[in-house]
Amino acid sequence: MLTVLCVALSIGLVGCDQPAVSMKDEPTPYGPIPTEAQLNWHEMEMYCLIHFTPTTFQNKEWGFGDAPASLFNPRDFDANQIAAAAKAGGFKGLISVAKHHDGFCLWPTKTTNYNIANSPWRDGRGDMVKAFENAARKQDLQFGVYVSAWDRNHPQYGDAEYADAYREQLRELYSNYGPLFISWHDGANGGDGYYGGANETRRIDRSTYYEWEEKTWPITRELQPTAVIFSDIGPDVRWVGNEKGIAAETSWATFTPIAPDGSKPAPGHIDEQFLGSGQRDGKYWIPAECDVPHRPGWFYHPEQDHQVKTPDQLFDLYLKSVGRGAAFNLGLAPNTEGLLHANDVASLKGFGEKLAKTFAENLASDASLKASNIRKGQEGHFGPANLLDDDRYSYWATDDEVTQPELIIELEAEASFDIIRLRENIKLGQRLDSVWVDVWQDGNWRPLAMATSVGSNRLIHLDELITTERLRLRLFAPVAVALSDFGLFREADVTFAMQEAAHKRIDPSRWNMVAGGLHGGDPLLAVDGKPETFWLTSEVDLPKSISVDMGRQETIAGIGYLPRQDGNMEGLISRYVFEASTDSTNWEVASKGEFSNIVANPILQYVNFGKPVRARYFRLTVEAVANAINNRSAVSIAEFEVYNH
Repeated sequence: MLTVLCVALSIGLVGCDQPAVSMKDEPTPYGPIPTEAQLNWHEMEMYCLIHFTPTTFQNKEWGFGDAPASLFNPRDFDANQIAAAAKAGGFKGLISVAKHHDGFCLWPTKTTNYNIANSPWRDGRGDMVKAFENAARKQDLQFGVYVSAWDRNHPQYGDAEYADAYREQLRELYSNYGPLFISWHDGANGGDGYYGGANETRRIDRSTYYEWEEKTWPITRELQPTAVIFSDIGPDVRWVGNEKGIAAETSWATFTPIAPDGSKPAPGHIDEQFLGSGQRDGKYWIPAECDVPHRPGWFYHPEQDHQVKTPDQLFDLYLKSVGRGAAFNLGLAPNTEGLLHANDVASLKGFGEKLAKTFAENLASDASLKASNIRKGQEGHFGPANLLDDDRYSYWATDDEVTQPELIIELEAEASFDIIRLRENIKLGQRLDSVWVDVWQDGNWRPLAMATSVGSNRLIHLDELITTERLRLRLFAPVAVALSDFGLFREADVTFAMQEAAHKRIDPSRWNMVAGGLHGGDPLLAVDGKPETFWLTSEVDLPKSISVDMGRQETIAGIGYLPRQDGNMEGLISRYVFEASTDSTNWEVASKGEFSNIVANPILQYVNFGKPVRARYFRLTVEAVANAINNRSAVSIAEFEVYNH
């Protein structure tokens, strides 16, 4: 097979009358290489995940599975508003959370009665997955689905009948919503739930229950061959290991999933130590996805309207996800009206403008490039001019024995930049171990920056603007290099205004705290206003309570619990009861529930009571802690806040 490369025509170096390049002239692929579906995923770079279920109407982060379908009635729902906002942000795809852990299905499925057909929305004749799909196609966005494997509503969860029903849900979605770019799965599988009224905890063997390889993933391959499969372990795209939207500084696209106990790895059943970094010698091409919510939580909470990430914050996440060879998956949360809040829309628009302005002009586009080696001397086919042609797969290549080449970049004039972009032709694998960038200063080459794991995209963000007209790349690889892109850019500024906070914290300075059955540590660290400090108790049997005299009567509208922020998961509260009293004798339960997803997303957990309570005293009972063994654990609190409006 012959391939004609006309990549340098636009800059006058070679025309289409050049002789064809034989496949034997090209470098041999190195290690695992991506599939066509994975290449499409890499090229997309960014997409959005939309969480919207009855949980939204309960102001909860995870639904328990007991919310009536009648709650779900977003009267002003507009999928086009949501899709257009994502498009304005520069995102290339939408993923509908067709079913979250609460089990509520946003399409009229035949597998369960807990679905949108039994809600009042559009008189039970609506299909929200179809609405999102249509809106995505209208905005020229690719479309995907997320169907939670864990179902806290289904009465047969844990039995073989549910696993069959889950696969039937996938078949329905794969068959009726057009071509998909991704089928998204997470590792949350098993725990407490409503389960058709059982209200109990159910556990499953995560390595075998869903029969991923034997029965489930083959459905995707058959019905949606264009879709990549995402989960903790891939098999096409892996979770990065956090919900902060950040990949490791070194993040290989190659990865070998292993289970923590030596059994078969599966979503939710994996040794997580290499999720962020991947492995240089990984057996499979399984690049990372960086998922993060636009707000602190994945679902809409009105108290978080002022906590939407700014365009600058989103851009920083872009640099640390897409800029490290991963993808950027941003969670969007419609409100109870069925719309994105004005702050979300404004932030997305500002981010899109910042991206467009920053990458509008490659300051190296007219540079003169001189390589220390060109493969087989074929300047027109493998020369460095291919780095400037906006084609991700045309490339500068070296001879097989030249694995540490250099490239001199002479700019047409002095330029000021703070972002350097590098890409490899990943159709030939991830070849580079590292790249050094040097700048010519005072008659000498001086190191400016370096990067590892270049792969599909590497963005080096400098600490300050650099002004120069001469640079040098030094590349290091175990095989011939196949670099496909070089760019210099300057980060643009955008303006963004956000609404103010809607609630006010009650001053804890006059509080008298009684730790009750919780011993050890310093309780005052839980109310010192410093997120970096935390109260860590001794190990105790739960439940245990903390009582507080606020010193005077207050109107309490909500509470906030900030988990420890040091990265350690010990002591994170997962279930609680909050009671209020005017006399410390008669107590009223103001709120009880769970702080869900707290291990993966240890952010401020805000609870709005809906109906404020008047009290001088309050009591927090810690009923359960994440990852506790036999409900015995230490308890940790970085901050506990009480709000009056």
